Amino acid sequence: MNDEYYMREALLEAEKAFQIDEVPIGAVMVRNGEIIARGYNKRNTMKNPLCHAEIEIINKSSEIVGDWRLEDCTLYVTVEPCPMCAGAIVQARIPRVVFGTRNKKAGCAGSVLDVLNEPMLNHQVDVTEGVLLEECSSIMSTFFREFRKRMKEKKEKKEDEKCGCV
Repeated sequence: MNDEYYMREALLEAEKAFQIDEVPIGAVMVRNGEIIARGYNKRNTMKNPLCHAEIEIINKSSEIVGDWRLEDCTLYVTVEPCPMCAGAIVQARIPRVVFGTRNKKAGCAGSVLDVLNEPMLNHQVDVTEGVLLEECSSIMSTFFREFRKRMKEKKEKKEDEKCGCV
């Protein structure tokens, strides 16, 4: 098994998020060549800003491993981690993160900040980026294109109702 295999598994998780109108980010945690946890974004579903894919699988993995230190795990995630998730990765001592596409607005593995390799912190992470880049970018682009369209239609409907045009 290689990085592409595990990223495909993370993409399957992202697809689950997409199907329930969540931002389609998926993740898997691998230990000794085995997927020990899977997850996807559930912020809207759970009404909780902490319900990111990475946080979900870090929690699950810690339960499975029986420790907060995940020093022998690799995290695969379809999108570059945000500040919160990057902080959790550092705190969990995860040695390696593999992501598909950059997060140009909030990425903390080099796009906006580089929390995962901040020399002032006590843990740095080996980062591999661009694995299945096209697939990871595509699901995000599709989601946000459809989201913007729905928001525009909703706004137009509201304006029509306001003026009595409906």
